[in-house]
Amino acid sequence: MYDPIFAKSFSRYDRRRFGCFALILSLIIALSICSTFNPTLHPLTLIGDAVNLQLSISAVESMLIDDAIINNITAQTETAQNMLVINETAADIEPLISPQSMIVMKESETKPAKIDQKRRNVDPLCRVVKPDADYCEIEGDVRIDPNSSTVFLVMPRSTISETNATSNWIIEPYPRRGTGFVKPWTVKLAAEDDASVPKCDHLHSLPALLFSIGGFTGNHFHDFADLLVPLFATSFRFKRDVHFLATDYKPWWPAKYRPLLRRLTGHDMLDIDRQNQTHCYTKLTAGLKFDSELVVDSASGVSMRQFRQLLRQTYSLDRDKASGSGRPRLMIVSRKRTRILTNEDRISRAARKLGFEVVSAEGDVSANLTKFAQLVNSCDVMMGVHGAGLTNMVFLPDKAVLIQIVPLGAIDIFAKLDFGNPSAGMKIRYLDYKIEMKESSLIQRYPIDHPVLRDPMSIHRQGWGKLRDVYLNNQNVTIDVRRFRATLAKALKLLRR
Repeated sequence: MYDPIFAKSFSRYDRRRFGCFALILSLIIALSICSTFNPTLHPLTLIGDAVNLQLSISAVESMLIDDAIINNITAQTETAQNMLVINETAADIEPLISPQSMIVMKESETKPAKIDQKRRNVDPLCRVVKPDADYCEIEGDVRIDPNSSTVFLVMPRSTISETNATSNWIIEPYPRRGTGFVKPWTVKLAAEDDASVPKCDHLHSLPALLFSIGGFTGNHFHDFADLLVPLFATSFRFKRDVHFLATDYKPWWPAKYRPLLRRLTGHDMLDIDRQNQTHCYTKLTAGLKFDSELVVDSASGVSMRQFRQLLRQTYSLDRDKASGSGRPRLMIVSRKRTRILTNEDRISRAARKLGFEVVSAEGDVSANLTKFAQLVNSCDVMMGVHGAGLTNMVFLPDKAVLIQIVPLGAIDIFAKLDFGNPSAGMKIRYLDYKIEMKESSLIQRYPIDHPVLRDPMSIHRQGWGKLRDVYLNNQNVTIDVRRFRATLAKALKLLRR
């Protein structure tokens, strides 16, 4: 309430001065209390933030000092102090990382710079990148113990205890978690005076990349989508000065892709599981950068265009662009076991009548990859039923056309994810041809009103195993040639644009 005695005793100017003095005094007392209860708060930081959140001194001087204004200023001061305490508390929260989730939370920007730097130096950055791929970047005294499948980051004990950092991460260094074919590794913070930490047998000056050749390797699609493209995205920045450490080693795999691997590293790949000595590095990446199938995220600093250029250099692929004139070449990707195109010969005849030169080849390459890549590169259009053989689109020239034949069974989402979406990053034009019920061999196996034909999503709900067994492993395709001719004509039109 307004005090008349106070007003009579002091002039209007004096009352303003008393008000300012009272405000400043209350701020100093409040800051002293905060510093007492939370000594980690830096006084200068708090004062700066508090002043920013308060009204300026000049504005306060223009106010009358009465009870209402004093209460208002006091409330604002308390709010500002509470905001500072809340922000500081949020910055103190440790990342919640479990062997299953391993998601690192972004630290609050209000944390003092020194503590942020300390935490970056202590915590291995282990996290999950989509879809469920473990990825770590570790710098410092890094020791790899193959006997226990453990990566140690060694540092002073006091540094570990001061930060309360998470000390263990269980990772699978492969872009898909839970395949059942990948050995788990442990990334562990360890004190330098810990007698159980192995001593270095081999010191390396180059960085290292730890990854698994397990998972679904051996399938042409997964060789590229799960390993070759992610390896490129992760390692290209090292400009071949990197050691590849392979767990779940399969000798045939690096042998098959050796020409390409030699462009990613200038050193022999190490079967890390067979080593019985400790290898030490100052920088290690465990796991691979993975965004989506046959896609390179721009955040990697590289692109699928660069990957395809690397393929052209590796396998001596002469054509950069598809031909828009003359007699374009069409490759039909044949399948011999599942999802067979039963009337391939009729499709070939129809394509030739439209003006195509037609070649046919089985796309799951197990022999001479260089020779096959050159064959694909000589073509302007590639077509085939959804499957691993379409992965060879990576060898097509720019502005070529990919035609994916999508079988029955509501598998459009898989078809689009595996080959439709990646086509844009490869500068390839994409068409799909979705078969009708009469074009599927399933019509001969099930009654017309069976859920397999009428309600594919009910089969999806029974799990991937059932879906794969019904629609992928036991379905062939007999294309309606008249209907498909329109798709071939559209491919011709795209080539001639």
